[in-house]
Amino acid sequence: MTEKKELSQLARQILSGGGHVKLFNQQEFDAALALAKAEIIDMAVQATRHAIGIENEACAELAEQCVDIKKLADAIRNRWKRPTEH
Repeated sequence: MTEKKELSQLARQILSGGGHVKLFNQQEFDAALALAKAEIIDMAVQATRHAIGIENEACAELAEQCVDIKKLADAIRNRWKRPTEH
């Protein structure tokens, strides 16, 4: 089994082509990956909250237009259904 070794600064500089490409060690990569994952999850949560807000507003608008509770329930349930073509 091979053991993991960190590259020396000189080896990293040579392998990166004179400093144009930044090389990361495993710990740096793991930290950057964890940060990227956290940012993606944060954006997903924000987008979900925004979508729920839009849906809540659309349901509120349906409620304002309906007087019959049964019609309101049907309107909300059928909001995403497409009309069937005959």
